[in-house]
Amino acid sequence: MGSTHKFSMKNKSVRVHNLSNPSTQPVRANWCQSFFSRLRGFTFRKSLENDEGLVLVEARDSRLDTSIHMLFVWTDLAVAWVNSDMEVVDTVLAKAWRPFYASSRPARYVFEFHPRRLGDFKPGDRVSFKND
Repeated sequence: MGSTHKFSMKNKSVRVHNLSNPSTQPVRANWCQSFFSRLRGFTFRKSLENDEGLVLVEARDSRLDTSIHMLFVWTDLAVAWVNSDMEVVDTVLAKAWRPFYASSRPARYVFEFHPRRLGDFKPGDRVSFKND
């Protein structure tokens, strides 16, 4: 199936849709493709809105490249790892200040969002990223 996103560098916001469960409310997410935007992530943030998230973008599917830290992140986050086929391959509730989380399977995208929405995205779900 392959990756279906086509974004210009100017567009830094997307809507993440769960195609496997269309009744799920989309999440408005910042598109983080640069090294520094991925590194910053949600560090130093004390809260986020229920429909707010980030998509951390890597060049290829990998477990190592898509591992995350929660140091200096002051709130828990829901995390879904998505591979190049736009399939959720793993999810976790990432606890604030934990040093390391990694997907059990290779992924290209790390989707971080409000912890109350963790059940909205499950392994095996298909997702899409649409320009906001």
